[in-house]
Amino acid sequence: MLNNKTIAVVVPAYNEESQIGLVIETMPDFVDRIVVVNDCSRDNTSQVVKNYWSNALNKGIALENILEKDIPGHFNRADRALQKQSRNELSLFAPAVIENSNPETERIILINLTKNSGVGGAIARGYKWCKDYGVDCTAVMAGDGQMDPAELESICKPVIEEGIDYVKGNRLIHRSALLVIPKMRFFGNSILSILTKLASGYWHVSDTQTGYTAISNKALNAIRLYDIYPKYGMPNDMLVKLNIAFCTLKEIEIKPVYDIGEKSKMKVHKVIPRISWLLLKSFYKRLWVKYLFRDFHPLFLLYHLAFLIGLTLIPVGIRIVSDIINNISLTYQVLTIFIFLSISFFQFLLFAMWMDIQDNERLYKN
Repeated sequence: MLNNKTIAVVVPAYNEESQIGLVIETMPDFVDRIVVVNDCSRDNTSQVVKNYWSNALNKGIALENILEKDIPGHFNRADRALQKQSRNELSLFAPAVIENSNPETERIILINLTKNSGVGGAIARGYKWCKDYGVDCTAVMAGDGQMDPAELESICKPVIEEGIDYVKGNRLIHRSALLVIPKMRFFGNSILSILTKLASGYWHVSDTQTGYTAISNKALNAIRLYDIYPKYGMPNDMLVKLNIAFCTLKEIEIKPVYDIGEKSKMKVHKVIPRISWLLLKSFYKRLWVKYLFRDFHPLFLLYHLAFLIGLTLIPVGIRIVSDIINNISLTYQVLTIFIFLSISFFQFLLFAMWMDIQDNERLYKN
């Protein structure tokens, strides 16, 4: 515990039999639950975790499943409805088996997914367990040992002490970033970080792809965990969902860790196009849900006016390029329309982005 608040760490693992033991053994003492989510591994990851059940590391404090608690009282009907919803939504997560006989008292929890669901699906299932047991702060650490456990306290403290909803590590601001992070990874991360700023509304965020995070119980209950993107775009999708729910965010500088025996399963050239498409859809979802349905904001109109004008610019631009290629003199009318539309497009877009930045400034904490 930290400051009398319960701490859990979700550890997504896929074929990590050589690394998962290191993660468990180096977990700080203040961590009350280590929730290993085995994503249908084809190796002995599950058995390696079970071998620690007879170890002293498996002694944990008592936790109660809040879904099994009775909520009496005439005025608590809303709470009972939410409890029922939480029970029913379990079927929407990846199918899984909780292997522990006494999860209420055991520190090392093993959840075996019966179908490979991707890193996002594994984390979502781990989040669900922590939410159901009322954990105050839930962190995520990869099962490949790429995250320094000595930095976990600094990741969790803003949630515990400052009431921040979501804290994420940032490797890109560490002075060793350019020296340690593989060049292709650094490039891909930077591109996705820029796109995620626009899509999520957290304009000051960077290193969006890091999985070293901590989330409050309040934030776990504010978003639909079962709807989290199941693959490598999970961190990006998570930021959009948190922004729509008006959750606060803070970044903590962490060390980049590579070449410790981990094997990357991510193909950058495939991931970037897929996540870019996800971010485009997420951007529109954020605009419609947050700035129209929940609370109307003028930036909703400005963004859409900019997009409509941008679409109108395309045929005009094609006409101008075609005339230049064919040595046809450009008419005054066409040039005037093109210049007017271009100026209007950039004005609407810049004003919308400025309003977006101003509105979300309150959610990013230094």
